[in-house]
Amino acid sequence: MTSLSPYLSYNGNCAEAMKFYAKLFGAKLEALMTYGDLKDQMPCPPGGEKLVMHAYLVHPGFTLMAGDTPPGMEFKGIEGAMMAITFDTTAEAERVFKALSDGGKVTMALEETFWAKTFGMVTDRFGTPWGINGGPKDMPKG
Repeated sequence: MTSLSPYLSYNGNCAEAMKFYAKLFGAKLEALMTYGDLKDQMPCPPGGEKLVMHAYLVHPGFTLMAGDTPPGMEFKGIEGAMMAITFDTTAEAERVFKALSDGGKVTMALEETFWAKTFGMVTDRFGTPWGINGGPKDMPKG
């Protein structure tokens, strides 16, 4: 079976971000491996023992993978993409938007659109951009 999963990069805060997302979305953090955990299987970059080499979060509606940028590599953040997520209800969209906004930056407040009863955009405190949809509407056929 083919599947597509986002793989996000962080700058030393991957473990914190993935634990937060698991709690927020009611997902299971299936894997959280540091470079130090895997030093017998692969070289551990100097200073990278506590950095996350691979994290894997599983939710019934999606999977999410992530890791910290290894030492010596430039971290540029997440640019040119966002995590778009749709909830059946506006209440759930509002709950998640509020949680992601805490310590983050709202780039578009929640408001009604032609495709959803509510939609907003926020970059959370971990630097991940999100598009939050709640109460989807029928899309016009083009």
